[in-house]
Amino acid sequence: MPVTRTLKKKTPKRAKKEVLYAIPQDGLELFNFEETAEYGDRPYSVFLNDPEHHIRLLKGNCIEVLNKARENSVDMIFADPPYFLSNGGITCHAGKMVSVNKGKWDVSKGIKENHEFNLEWLKACQRVLTPNGTIWVSGTTHIIYSIGFAMQELGFKILNDIVWYKRNAPPNLSCRYFTHSTEIVLWASKNKKSKHYFNYPLMKASNQGKQMRNVWNISSPPPIEKRFGKHPTQKPIDLLRRIVLASTKEGDLVLDPFCGSSTTGVASLLLNRKYVGIDMEENYLELSKKRIEETLKKPSLFNFSETAINNG
Repeated sequence: MPVTRTLKKKTPKRAKKEVLYAIPQDGLELFNFEETAEYGDRPYSVFLNDPEHHIRLLKGNCIEVLNKARENSVDMIFADPPYFLSNGGITCHAGKMVSVNKGKWDVSKGIKENHEFNLEWLKACQRVLTPNGTIWVSGTTHIIYSIGFAMQELGFKILNDIVWYKRNAPPNLSCRYFTHSTEIVLWASKNKKSKHYFNYPLMKASNQGKQMRNVWNISSPPPIEKRFGKHPTQKPIDLLRRIVLASTKEGDLVLDPFCGSSTTGVASLLLNRKYVGIDMEENYLELSKKRIEETLKKPSLFNFSETAINNG
């Protein structure tokens, strides 16, 4: 009998192991929330927390936040970093001449400083990716070459360069250049040892039974996607839907370190993925919140499913 009692006393340890094992599985437990003197203040504030739908919006500097986040916890990252285009120039929007200035966050600090910034936030993202996780980064010619070089410096494995062709791109007002109608989206795994996930069958099936190529014909966001306001570099839901479906499974955690209006969050929510978005601008977080709340109330507004995807 004494031996039997001794064995029974070990059962709490088994229960403890089950709790510890569950922690990394909960995608919303991404961050260390200790507020003791040892850890200091949290580098962010929680703007939106919806544990029922696995959604969280954080206000803060993504580099500071991710450097204190749990390592190997994120399945996929979509990042739309500053393009550093705000230089006093002009562009065309809705047939009118408008300034390209987007805000202080988009002002260039110089080639070297911009590249150091890209290295810093990419390194922070790499830290939180799971061993087989992947990252997608969009950009124009002004920044994408720095992104690609930084990825190589950090040891990412670049899987594809996607050419996003905007069939409704605005005209070039100066008439001195070819009209800019594309963006590059780089897709990379955490390192060369990663065994990344790719839903090849779905991508092929959605492309009339043919292998999907790396040129995607997708329009810029229509007015209906900007009804609560607009972000200057907002991406169309169709683009993020394809990215999420191609590289994640249901229940995976998706992170957007420069979430803006949270198109990534809307796509993740509708496709049953967990989502954490980070941004420094409260007005963009408010826009994200409105879009997410509408998506929860009226999911029928979107034609979203595991099999529904636009051809391009």
